[in-house]
Amino acid sequence: MKLTTLICCTLLILFGVFAAVYALSGFDLLLFLCAGNRIAYRAALSLAGVGALWLLFWLIAFRPTKPLS
Repeated sequence: MKLTTLICCTLLILFGVFAAVYALSGFDLLLFLCAGNRIAYRAALSLAGVGALWLLFWLIAFRPTKPLS
């Protein structure tokens, strides 16, 4: 469970970096890494959605910030 959460966090950080590069330069790094293949591009973007949903579930189910309050 912890490994899955770390993988999802890493994926979302990478997609955030890809989005920042695109926003600041106009160069779509993710599309470049997918070699211009739109199907692979959409599959990679779906990984971001799955990672975000997993982290949402993890935050609701395990409440890691509860000890902070």
